[in-house]
Amino acid sequence: MESTSSIARTVGVQDEVGIVAKLSECIAQHGANIHYVDVFVPEKKQVFYSRSEFVFDPVRWPHDVMLNDFMNIGKLFNAKRSVVRVPDLDPKYKIALLASNQDHCLVDVLHDWQDGRLPVDISCVISNHDRAPNTHVINFLKRHGIPYYYLPADEGNKREREILDLVKGTDFLVLARYMQVLSAGFLESYGKDIINIHHGLLPSFKGSNPAKQAYSAGVKLIGATTHFVTPELDAGPIIEQMVERVSHKDSLQSFVQKSQSLEKQCLRRAIQSYCELRVLPYEGKKTVVF
Repeated sequence: MESTSSIARTVGVQDEVGIVAKLSECIAQHGANIHYVDVFVPEKKQVFYSRSEFVFDPVRWPHDVMLNDFMNIGKLFNAKRSVVRVPDLDPKYKIALLASNQDHCLVDVLHDWQDGRLPVDISCVISNHDRAPNTHVINFLKRHGIPYYYLPADEGNKREREILDLVKGTDFLVLARYMQVLSAGFLESYGKDIINIHHGLLPSFKGSNPAKQAYSAGVKLIGATTHFVTPELDAGPIIEQMVERVSHKDSLQSFVQKSQSLEKQCLRRAIQSYCELRVLPYEGKKTVVF
């Protein structure tokens, strides 16, 4: 039997006896084998979240039949959302990267993609800063046939209409240190998830220059945060956070250097978790991350 890995995720089911049993029964009766199961039921709230990983024989359990089986289970328990993904069979997530003048997060995502660590296809890179033809980023993109679009923006024109045209057909967007605030109209028009990396430990130090804010406050921990983009600045549901100790011996420059290292790791982890269906919306402003 040739086995193929699959991931199933269920969001917002009204908790009741038998949900896990029904999911397990569905998987087992098709000869599939469960490798991991994560379940979360918030205290004093009748809501059920789950994520399962299992292997199956696509001949014995065809892909379309599997999708229909899990859709029926979702309907049975009135799930707000149920997703099944087969990484070996389903297309990779198609994303676009938006960045400003700093390269560290952008370059890290590009290299992770090149090395196969991120299960995505990159449709384009969009920036409000121009890059010279012989820079590392431009040479990399040319080698891999990834378009680069320079769209200078200002307060009067954020170029959002053009960005929307360029990102049509993408599954989600990644802001790899894109230092423009996207409008509520843009978010509504795009209608899909947007992941942002913030160079600070939210909810503290929102907005610009969080490293300088943290340095001035004399903090002992510095961090980075990935979150979903919402109309409220730096207030979307948090996906991932990473921290590192700092002390009175650190300079503002070392704060920034440590922050940039955390940003790269934090953004990478968030993209991986999202693609592996580990990130579930929870109570509007929170996430469950299995």
